[in-house]
Amino acid sequence: MNFKKLADDYGTPLYVYNFDYMKDRFDELKEAFRGRKSMICYAVKANSNISVIKHFAKMGSGCDCVSIGEVNRALRAGVSSYKIIFSGVGKRDDEIKEALEKDILLINLESEAELKRVEMIAKELNLTARISVRVNPNIDPMTHPYISTGLHESKFGVDIDSAKRMYIVAKNSNNLDPVGIHFHIGSQLTELNPIKEASEIVSDLVRSLKVLDINIKFFDIGGGIGVKYDNEERIKPYDYAQAILKTLSGLDMTIICEPGRFLTANSGYFLTKVLYEKVNVDKRFVIVDGAMNDLLRPALYNAYHKVEILNDSKESSIANLVGPVCESGDFFAKDIELPKTSHNDLVVVYSAGAYGFTMSSNYNTRGRACEVSVENEKVRVIRRRESFEDMIALETDLGD
Repeated sequence: MNFKKLADDYGTPLYVYNFDYMKDRFDELKEAFRGRKSMICYAVKANSNISVIKHFAKMGSGCDCVSIGEVNRALRAGVSSYKIIFSGVGKRDDEIKEALEKDILLINLESEAELKRVEMIAKELNLTARISVRVNPNIDPMTHPYISTGLHESKFGVDIDSAKRMYIVAKNSNNLDPVGIHFHIGSQLTELNPIKEASEIVSDLVRSLKVLDINIKFFDIGGGIGVKYDNEERIKPYDYAQAILKTLSGLDMTIICEPGRFLTANSGYFLTKVLYEKVNVDKRFVIVDGAMNDLLRPALYNAYHKVEILNDSKESSIANLVGPVCESGDFFAKDIELPKTSHNDLVVVYSAGAYGFTMSSNYNTRGRACEVSVENEKVRVIRRRESFEDMIALETDLGD
């Protein structure tokens, strides 16, 4: 990929997505579950650009959504309503109402209080809400605590006993149809055993529900398969699928998988240019035109992203790669070996396709970056660079 030409043609900061890579990862995961009833529902939160969603929709993907906005993005991108799942711990009444009216596949419930709200709203609409319950199996996913979601201390999901009560209430309700069960223990998972343990716990719950004449049709295993940012060991999709399938003996359900990062992270590159260098006493800083408002992960999680400076310099030293935003946390890398740079040298930040642009903001009144896709060597702008006028368009009292 010719990063320098892309930067020259579209400017920086710039997000670049390799759509061919996304397709390869989708096909790899789909093949892993071949032979069993299954559906891949892309986790929109990872990269919510409508062109990205549409790319997966053309391959037959559904969508996992955590707001009514994401539901509407999926529908706008051409995803069938019957392939859309609405998750999240806090859904407003108006969001629940709209999701029911749009007849999506199911609403994923995360508390007994939420079940009551969905039942009440479905009754008001004279509809039956297809639901699943997110079960918290209390398994340590061995990942970053901010993206660990499967322990009792997490805000996500309910314990086994609460889940059973919810299913019994749903079975006896005229306005709820318990069709699915869901678990997701965390993101960036690199260990297979926690996934298998969680699946065993949840599949045993399905068997106990079957005795109560509650027949679950959809077994939603969430997402979270890790990717290689640095030297992580990536779980092979085939091994992942086999670990899940071994826990489902005697159960006839459609498996739903909700990948996000796995499909998009390493498809993406963030391009930024060097403005200048500075040295404070003995501390070297390479200052670029991209910032934490463009790519928040290093500041938020202290996340590692490989960075490469595209120049021919033979001289290097330890430096921090930082942006212009007025925060000490505005950095892409700290204390790494970087070559001597000059003004306008191009910097490539790798593995930026997931939780990159989608978490960006206008902090410091900085317009959000342009996004381009590359597919079969053809480049297309899928979101133009944000202008000052775009940023203030919704504000009032603008004056003359």
